Amino acid sequence: MTAGTTHDYLVRLRDVILEEREFTKVLDMESLTLVMQEKEELIQVLAHTAKLDEADKEIAATIRHENRRNAYLFKATLGWIRETMVFFGKHTVSTGYSANGGITNCKVNGRLLSGQV
Repeated sequence: MTAGTTHDYLVRLRDVILEEREFTKVLDMESLTLVMQEKEELIQVLAHTAKLDEADKEIAATIRHENRRNAYLFKATLGWIRETMVFFGKHTVSTGYSANGGITNCKVNGRLLSGQV
């Protein structure tokens, strides 16, 4: 990373956060990994900044907003994945009846993702 001003780092961080969202939407994991590494480096550099200029406070607010949008996207997606996994983990065959009319449990465990037929 080349040396620059705090403003330059903030602008690049904003751009990296926007790229992070776009790579996430298209599931480009290689590019996402590279962008996330750059984001971490920028945050480490900016962590040493004691005070922001008035002109940079607006871009810092934009960065905070966009980063929260990405966090919400990741959280919502993770919740969707968890719900999907719970759905596939449920029993897919209901309980049946035995020959004498009693309830019998099926031997299917409902794990559609287990790889067993």
